Amino acid sequence: MRLKVAGLRGAVKGDWAIEFSGDRLTSYAGLELVRRYIERIGLRGRLRAVLADCGVGGDYDGSSLVILVVTLVVVGARRLRQLAYIGSDPLVRRTAALARIPSAPTVRNWLRPFTQPKVEQLARLSSALVLEHLQRLDVRRITLDVDGTVVRTGDQVEWAFRGFNPHHRKDKSYYPLLAHVAQTGQILRLKNRPGNVHDSKGAIEFMREVLRLVRAQFGHRVVVESRMDAAFFQRPMLQLLARERCEYAIKVPFWKWVGLKPLVAACKSWTRMTDELSYFETTVRLEAWHMDLPVVIYRKRVAHETRKNFQLDLFSPDDGHFEYSAITSNKTLGGPALWAFMAGRGAQEKTIAELKGEFALDVVPTRDYAANSAWQQICILAHNLLKSFQLDTTAQPKVRSPKRTAAFLLQNMRTVRFELITRAARLCRPAGRTVLRVPANPATQTRYEAVMRALAA
Repeated sequence: MRLKVAGLRGAVKGDWAIEFSGDRLTSYAGLELVRRYIERIGLRGRLRAVLADCGVGGDYDGSSLVILVVTLVVVGARRLRQLAYIGSDPLVRRTAALARIPSAPTVRNWLRPFTQPKVEQLARLSSALVLEHLQRLDVRRITLDVDGTVVRTGDQVEWAFRGFNPHHRKDKSYYPLLAHVAQTGQILRLKNRPGNVHDSKGAIEFMREVLRLVRAQFGHRVVVESRMDAAFFQRPMLQLLARERCEYAIKVPFWKWVGLKPLVAACKSWTRMTDELSYFETTVRLEAWHMDLPVVIYRKRVAHETRKNFQLDLFSPDDGHFEYSAITSNKTLGGPALWAFMAGRGAQEKTIAELKGEFALDVVPTRDYAANSAWQQICILAHNLLKSFQLDTTAQPKVRSPKRTAAFLLQNMRTVRFELITRAARLCRPAGRTVLRVPANPATQTRYEAVMRALAA
């Protein structure tokens, strides 16, 4: 049946008056589901135990303040001063278990007493939650992507220095190091560092701790593999991964002493993968390290001369322009499979972008290094919590890929926030029992009921 065009129009006559009242309304009905999940996994009690051991006190319960900051970033706020805009929402107070929301200076002052050992305890709790979830999923393989990212700071921030930041060379920054779990998109470990360090600074100790945590949880029942870029191509790193029986794939830089250039120049036969991509396998003898490394060297045909991978200028190929890259690995993969496996590392960049854009990882709330490090750990906790929430409720398994990316269909935080969290509702008390009354919407009702069934299970 065809509708009349006149019935599609709506009249707009004048402006509606805007009033402010004390009605019990919320803009974040979905927080009730997140709160239930927090209670199901016992996060509040574990936070209370960790913070009690840390000796971080104050008038407010530390576990409530951590969950308050988690709630702050989950609803889409990024600054502590924005607590003033959400503090009157009844579900924000309910999720944090607070009758009165503290001001931004109060939360900032609570963060300042943190020291590095106290930050470490927060980090271990976040890691433990990720590992326990991986155990519930009964994974047979854990793929770790290790990389650093730049977080710009102000000029007066403690331990912030000018470092590698090609787009903002004069800005001081931090340079945290992250270990990303490819199967779930979670961050297993984060270590904050000053901005003027090399990408690999402290990476050996960092990786040793990550592998220790994984082995303590799983023993050798799971296969652990790691992907890294050329900044982590170091003899101690290769030795550590081999000693811990960790499979790896690491980019090999075209340094002169490594000797890749003569091998490329001497190669007359390349194995074709695609019209643009080919490779050959070889073994490189590193005399300085007294090591023989299996290396796969790839070349990709490009349409024009490029400065990416500057070694192009050294070869002057007469059959077009190429970009060259090399990978060393102890995995039993052929050239095409190794290329796909290494390409899966790009999923980590999306996770880091989401951390900065949706979970306020790039926000620097204080001038204190340890306090800012604690903030980063809470942001990581929020990110991991929302990934676990999806995995335990609505996420569906994904078709396996040789790129070894996420094993489940996970929505980004912007979608979760729109479809689940930021739903308006009214708090009513029919028959003396509080009910969260959400406006009727078939899509919202279907989504909420699916989550509630999963939580009830």
